[in-house]
Amino acid sequence: MQWQRAIKGFRSYLQLERSLSANTVEAYLRDVNQLEHFCEDQGFESPIDVRSELLKQFVQQIAEIGLSANTQSRMVSGVRSFYKYLLLEDKIETDPSALLETPKIGRKLPETLSPEEVEALIDSVDLSKPEGERNRTILETLYSSGLRVSELVDLKISNIYFNEGFMRIFGKGSKERLVPLGGVAAKRISDYLKQVRVHIQIKKGAEDHVFLNRSGGPLSRVMIFNIVKQAAIDGGIKKNISPHTLRHSFATHLVEGGADLRAVQDMLGHESITTTEIYTHLDRDYLRSNIIQHHPRA
Repeated sequence: MQWQRAIKGFRSYLQLERSLSANTVEAYLRDVNQLEHFCEDQGFESPIDVRSELLKQFVQQIAEIGLSANTQSRMVSGVRSFYKYLLLEDKIETDPSALLETPKIGRKLPETLSPEEVEALIDSVDLSKPEGERNRTILETLYSSGLRVSELVDLKISNIYFNEGFMRIFGKGSKERLVPLGGVAAKRISDYLKQVRVHIQIKKGAEDHVFLNRSGGPLSRVMIFNIVKQAAIDGGIKKNISPHTLRHSFATHLVEGGADLRAVQDMLGHESITTTEIYTHLDRDYLRSNIIQHHPRA
């Protein structure tokens, strides 16, 4: 079996059997393509001939060129998934990637905003501009619902249930979940739809998308990043933030307010509660800072 034939089958496996997002699939394929180039340079024309020692050399090489621990870890994960696929397809009898070690990654707590900073961010939007109402609604929706950028740009009108107070969201791997829609966000989305979006000439195929650009098409991920960055500048926020910061802030403020961790997991669409538990660490830091600030013996 040649590399490209194996990689083509691997793509189908990731998309159909593992239901991974398009971004994750492309990342894994890039990693395996790098492995292909490395192995072919060593004279291995087929992935089924590769042994564990060669894979260890590949991992050592990506470490030596200075890639971050997170990137190295993802690449090892991609290689493991590739050989797991070959094992499942009976192309190999033993998995040469089984003993690969990933670099240890320190758990970095995400940047978050205080409730006051969130308010300053949203209030900074200039409503006199044509896109002002849309941008304010986008910021409010990101913070009120903890959506990922991809989930926001793909949000459909038909998946918003205003009377019930929920949104139907399709997250990573097309996994479906229901996310509560807060009163403020619901009103702003409703106002945007009735007062702004109704006047846009909508492109074919974008009729059901909530948020549109000036040309009547869906917004891109890059545009959402730019909207958040500009709002941070206008709001005087010095932190280096992104749309994901609003998602982190949403979860952190819920945990600080006493929300059940399982409920937060469901709202964020985390497959494992271990991912959600990072917000308990944030909460401990919040409690510690309050004790130091207010306790007479601190």
